Amino acid sequence: MAGLRSICVFCGSSDGAHGIYRDSAEAMGRALAENRIRLVYGGGKVGLMGRLADAALAAGGEVVGVIPRFLMDREVGHRGLSDIRIVESMHERKATMARLSDAFAVLPGGIGTLEEFFEVWTWGQLGLHPKPCGLLNVRNYYDRMQGFLDDMTAEGFLSPATRDGLIVAGNPDALIAALDQASVPAAGRPRLERT
Repeated sequence: MAGLRSICVFCGSSDGAHGIYRDSAEAMGRALAENRIRLVYGGGKVGLMGRLADAALAAGGEVVGVIPRFLMDREVGHRGLSDIRIVESMHERKATMARLSDAFAVLPGGIGTLEEFFEVWTWGQLGLHPKPCGLLNVRNYYDRMQGFLDDMTAEGFLSPATRDGLIVAGNPDALIAALDQASVPAAGRPRLERT
């Protein structure tokens, strides 16, 4: 990969109703490790989050989890990661994950996954970071949301440039390649923290 050293992945803390979701999370973890891209994620050991992290670790990848203390204390935190960062709030969690990442990938998930995705995508729209965002559209999971985003654009509430900037792919390798291509910084654009 030319530009990516680290990708933040948002995904569900449950497995979902279909095995393809679990398979795709594991494939994403392996693909990140094989491309020597550090995984940054929410630090959980359950659901797609746990499968993603375990697959990356099993393939020799580096995995950084960022989890609020109240979730770690409930024993939801993954204790076998390369690096676990325990923070005090959900806000600090999201800011830390964003700071540590060059791009954002969104796998299927629930309202927490969507909240994380829309916040970082909004930060990009506002110019707070230059990092690309992409959806892994497993089993056409995000088709209806994409239709709604198209409606928002047609109604004048979402700019065509912002809508067109959202990367969508059907498999992990294609998503990682597209995020990598989009992450090459413009001349003079500073890179953000990687530690």
